[in-house]
Amino acid sequence: MEHKSENKTCQNCKKDFTIEPEDFNFYKKIKVPPPTFCSECRLVRRMVWRNERSLFKRPCAKTGEQIITMFHPDANVVVYDRDVWWSDKWEPTDYGKEYDFTRPFFEQYKELLSKVPLANLGNENCIGSPYGNHNADCKDCYLTYASFKNERVNYSSGSVAGKDCMDMYISLNSELSYDDILCGELYKTHFSYDSSGCINSYFLKSCRNLQNCIGCINLRNKSHVIFNTEYSKEEYEEKIKNEFDFGSYKNICTIADKYRKFIMNFPNEYVKTKNCIDSSGDEMRNTKNVKNSFDIYGEVQDSKYLIHFLNAKDCYDIYGGGAVIELSYEGVDAGIQSSKQLFSVLTHSCLETFYTYMCFSSKNLFACIGLRGKQYCILNKQYSKEEYFELLPKIVKHMSDMPYVDKMNRIYKYGEFFPSDISPFAYNETIAQEYFPKTKEEIVENGYTYRAPNQKDYQVTIKSEDLPDHIKNVSDSIIDEIISCPNNGSVLTQCTKAYRIIKSELEFLKNNNVALPRYCPNCRHYQRLAKRNPFKLWDRKCQCAGSHSENKKYKNTVKHIHGDEVCQNEFETSYAPDRPEIVYCEKCYQQEVY
Repeated sequence: MEHKSENKTCQNCKKDFTIEPEDFNFYKKIKVPPPTFCSECRLVRRMVWRNERSLFKRPCAKTGEQIITMFHPDANVVVYDRDVWWSDKWEPTDYGKEYDFTRPFFEQYKELLSKVPLANLGNENCIGSPYGNHNADCKDCYLTYASFKNERVNYSSGSVAGKDCMDMYISLNSELSYDDILCGELYKTHFSYDSSGCINSYFLKSCRNLQNCIGCINLRNKSHVIFNTEYSKEEYEEKIKNEFDFGSYKNICTIADKYRKFIMNFPNEYVKTKNCIDSSGDEMRNTKNVKNSFDIYGEVQDSKYLIHFLNAKDCYDIYGGGAVIELSYEGVDAGIQSSKQLFSVLTHSCLETFYTYMCFSSKNLFACIGLRGKQYCILNKQYSKEEYFELLPKIVKHMSDMPYVDKMNRIYKYGEFFPSDISPFAYNETIAQEYFPKTKEEIVENGYTYRAPNQKDYQVTIKSEDLPDHIKNVSDSIIDEIISCPNNGSVLTQCTKAYRIIKSELEFLKNNNVALPRYCPNCRHYQRLAKRNPFKLWDRKCQCAGSHSENKKYKNTVKHIHGDEVCQNEFETSYAPDRPEIVYCEKCYQQEVY
């Protein structure tokens, strides 16, 4: 019998949410009960299990040597240097435990998590790049995270195939570029958003294939344009020389303020998608029947609630991963030739696994940590195939008969992801703080763990407001200075209070005539995050009112198919209804841009 839609109340936020018929079909296919948390609360719960940017020093529990790690020194876990962790110097099944039917499952899992050694970082094949996490194939990178195949990329997150770039957030195949967001194929292009194929340009939004342009929005295949006005090459160069000196911090601030006001007068496409069929979300490419998903890089179908994903089928509720994965649910950093990975964190290349943390190339695991190339294990204890499949349904039943109850009285039976309160990370150390920022008081009030940052006795030698305005006046001795950050340790931005300028950064800024940054790397990262749309959708109508936008700030350049009448198209968009931007449907936007 086909399920009908059901309304439920989230046991976390107490708001109503709906489970659709196709959702029930998916849950039936993977044999899990429907969720008791709404999709946003499920997302936050997963995010609390992923620390990307908070790095600490603590000794390797095997060698005693100091290592850089994502686990705070106070976190109750055992940490090995990654090379030691991957070696044959220890055996994960030595920590195996008998399942105890007198205790809730997650209590036992938390206990195992405190004993099985964990790799200090989620890096792979990174050379000369110790200060970073969840990176692969990176060389000479510094404070770069969740990135792949980069060379000399600093202070960035989500950079793929970048070279000599700084302060990037989700970028692809870019070189010699600075402070760009959701961009690709850039060369010497700075301070830009959602733009690609651009060269020698500054402050672009939703532009394609521009060269030598400044302060532009919605342009295609143009050159020598300033604030959407075309100039001759000679006129452009003269204006650059006299009006647009980006080596001055004051000038950058003035131009940025003018640019912010300027782009508010132009329409925005309701979502950024390409080749997406029967799909909803934002920043998606090449999808089919994918709903409520974001930052999808291609070849995903029949899935829902995915973020930062590619090449997947029949997957729900996963943050980060893909690379060929199917029939998987509730995960963080999951995938790479995987199938039926349920409730997993940092688990790759596995088949039919349940409640795993940092497991690789294994199959038929339940509640395991740190296993490589294993099968038929429960709580890291090895079983025969027959024993494993006999015990498994008994544990699933026990999880429902004796559920785990956290301090907020949230109930965790089989089918729920890991509780936030057994995560080795505090809320303010994880990406939950990045996408759903909370004050210390809000973190504690909502039942999450707050951990005060390590107090470092920085001896500030110069305040950021006292830095030279122009990069040409900055001496090489700046790399010896400790600069105060104006946010002075704000929890909301994971502010480090002080920061340095490194040698390669100074060289980059001087070579590209860009002023010194005035905030620490963490605060700069949060400034970039604030410019992107959230992982959330709202129902809205097109704001094209015939010959102009609804607010009359923008006059259409051509006659639209609906003529002088108000466009009747409705859609789901990541622009909230109370935001001031002009939002057009796909047809109206394309008529104004292409």
